[in-house]
Amino acid sequence: MTSWGGFERAEPEFAALARRVLQRNVALVVATLRTDGSPRVSGIEIVFDGGELAFGSMPGARKGADLRRDPRFALHAAPADQSGGDMGEGDVKVAGRAVWTGPLSGPVTGDAFRADLTEVTWTGLNDARNRLVVRWWRPEDGVRSVERE
Repeated sequence: MTSWGGFERAEPEFAALARRVLQRNVALVVATLRTDGSPRVSGIEIVFDGGELAFGSMPGARKGADLRRDPRFALHAAPADQSGGDMGEGDVKVAGRAVWTGPLSGPVTGDAFRADLTEVTWTGLNDARNRLVVRWWRPEDGVRSVERE
């Protein structure tokens, strides 16, 4: 696994695109695992703190309890305009493990986490806007890409 900072150092252009999509004020959804192994999805806000992808969970929230018990997660930033079929800059999915970093600091209480990445995936359109492009990065493989009609 790799930190967001490690991802940025390894693939600066791809990381910059992923970060833009994650920060464009579209609702983000995180998937965690319940005690029985079934998925749970929750809305989430993220920050980039010291170059790391970080997020929190309110006190007593199931999301935080899930992550403390089983740190695997998947984060999704949907396309900006889903109604008109315009993918805009596309969507981003981040998968990895949430590392508990302690209680949230500041006026909000809860748990703080940073992300160790296993995969970052971007899905969007090619420059001609006539083919779907899926680009993904894994620490062990670097960036790969496929195009589909």
